[in-house]
Amino acid sequence: MNAILRLLAWTLAVLLVALPVVAVVNGWIGAERWPLRTLRVQGALQRVDAARLQQTLLPYAQRGFFAVRLGDARAAVAALPWVEHAEVRKRWPDVLEVRIVEHRPFAQWGADRLLSEQGRLFPAAGIAVPRGLPRLDGPDARVAAVVALYNEARVLFAPSGIDVRALTLDRRGSWSLRLSDGTDVVVGSSEARLRLARFARLLPQLLSQQQRPLARADLRYTNGFALSWAPAQPPQTATPPRPRAGADRRSTEGRT
Repeated sequence: MNAILRLLAWTLAVLLVALPVVAVVNGWIGAERWPLRTLRVQGALQRVDAARLQQTLLPYAQRGFFAVRLGDARAAVAALPWVEHAEVRKRWPDVLEVRIVEHRPFAQWGADRLLSEQGRLFPAAGIAVPRGLPRLDGPDARVAAVVALYNEARVLFAPSGIDVRALTLDRRGSWSLRLSDGTDVVVGSSEARLRLARFARLLPQLLSQQQRPLARADLRYTNGFALSWAPAQPPQTATPPRPRAGADRRSTEGRT
């Protein structure tokens, strides 16, 4: 009996010590005694909304220094628009510290995503897309190949003063481009770099032979291109100047 009583006494003593610790760690008590009062953001935020960041972290900070769940807080911050990577730490006695790496957009990808300079795709929902980004598209597993051909195509067309506005790799493996002068270029699925290099080299000569814009170029031929030219613009006729009212009155008076 004495052994049982001693065991119960030890168990009760352990519970009396452990329960307060568990209560503090889980935020049941002590949140008001050890509150997190300061949010410290490392680095300047350019695209992440600071007010939204604070609202996101507030429910976690309210649990207090010991009970804040840093992993859950980090996941919540990482889900915000423009956040590529996030770290959340606590600093004694009352600081919640956040480090954020923002996405730097490189291009629009498909209809609803952006591609960062690090080659990562992220959703464009809730984001004001910067103007002037090229439009790229293709299977997610071919991001590197799409970016590589886009960069090569820009170099090829630069001597002509033409940029690449869009590049697409469809599911069948066929490439197509849109140039800054409005020309749609169908490249095909084989020898894409060789065909683009040949077309870019001959493009100034082709444009010099026509007084019309080039609307479409199909490069899927062994020894040439199929070109479609935009309709020629009708010449603008000069509009004769309208006579002034005073001159009309003088000519009428002269005939009476």
